[in-house]
Amino acid sequence: MGVLFGTDGVRGVANRELTPELALSIGRAGAYVLSRETGNTTLLIGRDTRISGDMLEAALTAGICSAGVNVLKAGILPTPAIAYLTSALGTSGGVVISASHNPVADNGIKFFGPSGYKLSDLMEEEIERLIDNPDKIPLPVGGGVGRSYQVEDALDRYVNFLVDAVPVDLSGLKVVVDCANGAAFAVAPRVLTKLGAEVIAINNTPDGVNINDNCGSTHPGELMKKVVEYGADLGLAHDGDADRVLAVDECGNLVDGDRIMVICARHLKEKGELARNTVVVTVMSNLGLHLALRESGINVLETSVGDRYVLEECLRCGSVFGGEQSGHILFLDHTPTGDGLLTALKLLAVVKESGKSLTELAAQMERLPQILKNVKVEDKQAVMSSPVLSEAIRQQERLLAGQGRILVRPSGTEPLVRVMVEGRNMDELEKIVDELTSLVKEIA
Repeated sequence: MGVLFGTDGVRGVANRELTPELALSIGRAGAYVLSRETGNTTLLIGRDTRISGDMLEAALTAGICSAGVNVLKAGILPTPAIAYLTSALGTSGGVVISASHNPVADNGIKFFGPSGYKLSDLMEEEIERLIDNPDKIPLPVGGGVGRSYQVEDALDRYVNFLVDAVPVDLSGLKVVVDCANGAAFAVAPRVLTKLGAEVIAINNTPDGVNINDNCGSTHPGELMKKVVEYGADLGLAHDGDADRVLAVDECGNLVDGDRIMVICARHLKEKGELARNTVVVTVMSNLGLHLALRESGINVLETSVGDRYVLEECLRCGSVFGGEQSGHILFLDHTPTGDGLLTALKLLAVVKESGKSLTELAAQMERLPQILKNVKVEDKQAVMSSPVLSEAIRQQERLLAGQGRILVRPSGTEPLVRVMVEGRNMDELEKIVDELTSLVKEIA
């Protein structure tokens, strides 16, 4: 992977790091590579509600059209909607302008291939090479220049896709949905209402600068209060681009992605729809998830942190289901990327079909206490390759005796080593974390 594209596209502060000039270059190079690979000269663009979205969309459109490729503008829609529409509309690829759960000053550019999957590392590297060598991109003139068109029914198409994917009758359920003043603000209430739920939408009035502002899946406090205040059956919290969801039960308790996966995996297994009888999660999933799924006879595979690694492992092993504790969950039999709205509907379907409350369903998993500490270091590699640290971890794991786990890993973006310990005895966990973090500091 190059230096421009990270694990989730190009990210940066809009108009400082992610400038219109860079967006134009990314659009031109990306359009050229995708049109050359597919023989298709149309690209789809969608975005979230950030104020910088207009600026970056205009620059991207200019770059794409300068490469002789046409642009279809879907407007403000969730990231997974663009992944779906890219395939449904038969374009050479899709582009999303969003920084997901990040603050409003940030923005990002992420590409999908023609099938709606994220681009491979090799293709992203090719785009980066062309950005650095723009003279290698042919620039058509006259009638060869691309045009841009608005997709007027983009939202309707996505709503119909969701309703067809999870055709559940939600009548009788009262749901509070926190749209994070982001890309879900129009579509989430509409889908839930269309399926019969009584919907109370909050943080659904984006103004360009209030996206993720003390709301949504990263700040669920308001939602937790509103669910109890309105006497709702449950609440749903999306992030800025609606590729993830967290839930809140009728008592106002948060239900994270791990518990959502346990609920959905067990339900899928009961219906005979859990491919390979396997769930793929990251190393950050709570040990309680592993214990709950093991008790149900479900296999669990672990990957590094990041939804792209979950996807890669699902494709490798043939599983169709997996995700992250953050609520970024994959249902690959429906869509090639994490979809917060689809996940929400799947969860609601279990509530409806089981006749159980979300509190009862969430109780299927005991969340074990977890402590996470970050240690600032100068040389992450020196720490991670230390035999002294490895032996200390092994000794502490023996003390946990299979009733806990230890994870020490470097941050992918910061000069930090993260020390995470899980188990049933909080005093024991605090002692282990203190000893390991002290050792990391000594080695660093």
